[in-house]
Amino acid sequence: MQREMFVFDIETVPDAEATRRLLGKAELDDFEARDALSAYFMEKTGGKNDFPRQPFHQVAAISYVHLTREFGEEGTELVIKRIATGGTAESSEAEMLSGFFKIIESRAPQLVSFNGRGFDVPVLKYRAMVHGIACPRWFSEGDKWNNYDTRYSHQYHVDLLEVLSDFGASARCSMHEVATVFGVPGKLETAGDDVRGMFEGGEVDAIRNYCETDVCTTLLIYLRWALFRGELSEVAYARAILGMRNYLEAEKESRPHFAEYLDAWGEG
Repeated sequence: MQREMFVFDIETVPDAEATRRLLGKAELDDFEARDALSAYFMEKTGGKNDFPRQPFHQVAAISYVHLTREFGEEGTELVIKRIATGGTAESSEAEMLSGFFKIIESRAPQLVSFNGRGFDVPVLKYRAMVHGIACPRWFSEGDKWNNYDTRYSHQYHVDLLEVLSDFGASARCSMHEVATVFGVPGKLETAGDDVRGMFEGGEVDAIRNYCETDVCTTLLIYLRWALFRGELSEVAYARAILGMRNYLEAEKESRPHFAEYLDAWGEG
């Protein structure tokens, strides 16, 4: 198992420029184009769903928790190094994508996501190709049974939506639903449906903060799963939880969204 782990999440908005090309309507402004894209997919699905397919999602934020595996008295322990969002609020989509795939090229870490195989990873790959970004190591790392694209292997990518539902054998619950059951914070005041309005209102920092709270929740769900499957001992699990609390406490004055997250987490 890799020493480094990145728990990640993305936030997206509909790609207005691609929509203008798709519909052949260069006269549409960005707001009109995004509305038109929703209408297009609503019609395409017979009125069932207006959610754009993966290539049409412009990445607005990529957040992550960087952890390392260390050998301790109780076996493997996970140590939080950083919770962050790639680039800055002024970074272009290409710059954010380049940063993400450079991590793969240079470190080949284990990835952890919630619905990453179904949404985040396809979006990231499509959008990387939009911008002409290469990542050969994504395809060369590992072997036939263990690599970034192997669905049933945990070595390079743990998609919690997949493993918790036994790959679709049982119901696929949302992250917020699972978090609620586990007694950890789910969605706070912001949800994915709010991101487009925030983006169009210039609230990119708020999107980045929201994405960071989502990766915190993803990590807490992962830790519970790792405890259950024996990857972490009870002591190592408790230390990882304490480490996360300490990290958020240390950062909360300069990053108020972490203070809100701690308040929602409570003392449990």
